[in-house]
Amino acid sequence: TTRNYHKTSTVPKRPFESARLDQELKLIGEFGLKNKREIWRVGFTLSKIRRAARELLKLDEKDPRRLFEGNALIRRLVRIGVLDETRMKLDYVLALKI
Repeated sequence: TTRNYHKTSTVPKRPFESARLDQELKLIGEFGLKNKREIWRVGFTLSKIRRAARELLKLDEKDPRRLFEGNALIRRLVRIGVLDETRMKLDYVLALKI
């Protein structure tokens, strides 16, 4: 069988933006990361999570798909430790940043 490969990260639109470079350098030092791609990978994953939350927020509050997928998304984020149990709402998912 063949394997389907997907993008895991996106490179910044502006390669030499000093504010972003300084922020990335601090994150690398703080968390002991190997390279910038590790930061970009997390940012890419977070953007996909926020996009999913936006799509769900478009739906009606009582929509069964929004209730089911929204709860699944929030439970997953709480389980991996990204979201607090006190902030289990889709609105808080949109506020997630690196």
